[in-house]
Amino acid sequence: MSAGVAYGGRVPTLWTIGYERLLPPALLNELREAGIERLLDVRYRPQSRRPGMSKTRLGALLAEHGIAYEHRRALGTPPDIRWFYKHGRAREGAPAFRAHVEEHAGAELDALAAELASGGPRTALMCLEADPAVCHRRQLTEALRERLADLEVRDL
Repeated sequence: MSAGVAYGGRVPTLWTIGYERLLPPALLNELREAGIERLLDVRYRPQSRRPGMSKTRLGALLAEHGIAYEHRRALGTPPDIRWFYKHGRAREGAPAFRAHVEEHAGAELDALAAELASGGPRTALMCLEADPAVCHRRQLTEALRERLADLEVRDL
């Protein structure tokens, strides 16, 4: 399969977004502008102090606008590993998270890669962190790229 012409002429694409600097209307706008059809919430605990960003309210808001919401706890960062990310030590947390997610959610990553390859819904991964370079989303997208070499990742 040649790069860029994969999967029936369409390169599989995955978007990521962090809501750290966004209120719900701005998050919704970013998703709509990108044509996102499904948001995968990859927070371990889908709760937030920010009004409207917890699982139930966010899911309802997105549903009102035709965007499916799914919480994927298995793709979240457990508290012991999240500590590294919260303390500016993402370089140490990344390999620990990567080992954790491969062990506990490898099959879920395989299934997501297969969905993306088959032209599934336009999907975005979401968590709190605004900067994808220091977020576990980067480890998830790298793991997916190992399963799907032509995957294009777009950070919103």
